[in-house]
Amino acid sequence: MMKEKESGIFGLRPIIEALEAGKTIDKLFVQKGLQGEIFSELRKYITEYEIPTQYVPLEKLNRLTRKNHQGVFAFISPIEFHKIENLLPQIWEQGKNPFLLILDRVSDVRNFGAIARTAECVGVDAIIIPEKGSASVNADAIKTSTGALYNIPVCKENSLRKVFQYLQQSGIQIVSATEKAKDYIYDADYVPPTAIVMGSEEDGISNDLLKISDHIVKLPMVGKTSSLNVSVACGAFLFEAVRQRGEY
Repeated sequence: MMKEKESGIFGLRPIIEALEAGKTIDKLFVQKGLQGEIFSELRKYITEYEIPTQYVPLEKLNRLTRKNHQGVFAFISPIEFHKIENLLPQIWEQGKNPFLLILDRVSDVRNFGAIARTAECVGVDAIIIPEKGSASVNADAIKTSTGALYNIPVCKENSLRKVFQYLQQSGIQIVSATEKAKDYIYDADYVPPTAIVMGSEEDGISNDLLKISDHIVKLPMVGKTSSLNVSVACGAFLFEAVRQRGEY
């Protein structure tokens, strides 16, 4: 299994070139007080792409690499991201009945990896995540997914609201999982083209997304514990969809 250090690059120009080549930076370390013309160029990318950045002492960078890092070190995401506008037409063209999973700010890396593992096992066509607030798709996520993230497309999108609207205009229903629902998971029909939405571990799905969902449903809970781990809840929804679709 790939170690996280193997996805690291350093040096101002190499990192800029990686960004220009479409690579996604999972985490960027910058030496405190770093200045200069080339760093000013990199800083524009940091702002434009909202790259997660930590300003650290020189000693931290020296621990990451003994080579000439020029005050910067970046971890590159081990997978390439997609855009749903490009991916969905391919799903239709393959004659599939679209089965999508949207994760609204699921931030725990291991939860994300476990969800991806289940999603790939049941035949989800793509996972959609927001650019902000989502778990890093890093080596830990790959490991937790047991490599499933290499086999399922992940779309990173600027606005999930726009994704909802695009999918609905494309004939895909949005089924959101929330404890606020009156209907249960078994009341929804998952046979049509469907996107299932799971929310963050802390506060669930954003209210503005719930308002424009086609259906909101919940799991039956009879115990004293108020909620399930999001990866476990997601598995219940995905397997109910598979049961109804008969895709096994």
